[in-house]
Amino acid sequence: MRRLSWHFLLLLYAYPTCSLLRTPTNVLVRSNTPGYCSRSACKLSLFGSGSSAPKIPASTTERDNQAINSVKAAIASPKSSLPLIECEFPPLQALNKLGDGSLRSAIEAEKANLAFATKLIQSISPIPFIGPNTWLLTSESSSNAFFTAAKKAKAGSTNVHPLKQGLPNVGKGDICIFVTPSSRSDYMAAQKIASSGVAGAVVIINGFAKDQKSVPAEATMGYFLKPLTYNSQVVGYLTRCYPSKWAVVDIISKEVLGSFDDSEILVRGTNTPDLRQSGKLVQKSVDDRAIRARNGLQ
Repeated sequence: MRRLSWHFLLLLYAYPTCSLLRTPTNVLVRSNTPGYCSRSACKLSLFGSGSSAPKIPASTTERDNQAINSVKAAIASPKSSLPLIECEFPPLQALNKLGDGSLRSAIEAEKANLAFATKLIQSISPIPFIGPNTWLLTSESSSNAFFTAAKKAKAGSTNVHPLKQGLPNVGKGDICIFVTPSSRSDYMAAQKIASSGVAGAVVIINGFAKDQKSVPAEATMGYFLKPLTYNSQVVGYLTRCYPSKWAVVDIISKEVLGSFDDSEILVRGTNTPDLRQSGKLVQKSVDDRAIRARNGLQ
């Protein structure tokens, strides 16, 4: 069976609202220019609804769809020549479990990250011989139980490789999905694979224990979703669905309080957002709403 161009298929899956069979003005064209995604007439649907307005996902399924479409858009056209992509979101619906330090919550988070990685791989390469070869990479510090679970959960012909055995023998254009790297050596391995000129992309899923040197500024944040709190309550989210801008969304009004490009929000020299401005925006929104309520205006 003839192996089809995975770049074409990846664009087809990443841009579901853009017809590739319409008149030439609406044809989606992949450019070699980093960060270029499509003609202005063909907009990326972030949430499968045909609208590019930032939106807080209402369910795990909706979040996964957002993340998968955004990551595939980043793989197809990263912001730089370094095909290192990040995807970061709360893996558990119960946010209070994420930082409670319990073994049970840690195992639940591992399972959730692995489930998402499997869905992403299935979307990137849904049928044998169609799409790129895929790798599921596990951390040097991951347990044998997690590696066994990864082998059982793998999609199709995906290669599962533990970094404790060294770097994988990646082929030209292969896509590597790295589940929860958690050490300096993990992040260095991800950078080395991405910068080799061989792999099509390396996607980091919910990296843990990051510092300012873990992921370089040349990387692309494909998807980002982080709750913003005020007075111990979640009052908004900072979200990013590539190639759209970062956006701060009020959890009550659903209003977009502000939007930023990478140069405005990323900590200098990193791929990590500075949350201070986002926090100020949601705090002001909450305070303004409280003032209006006291004055009988709401």
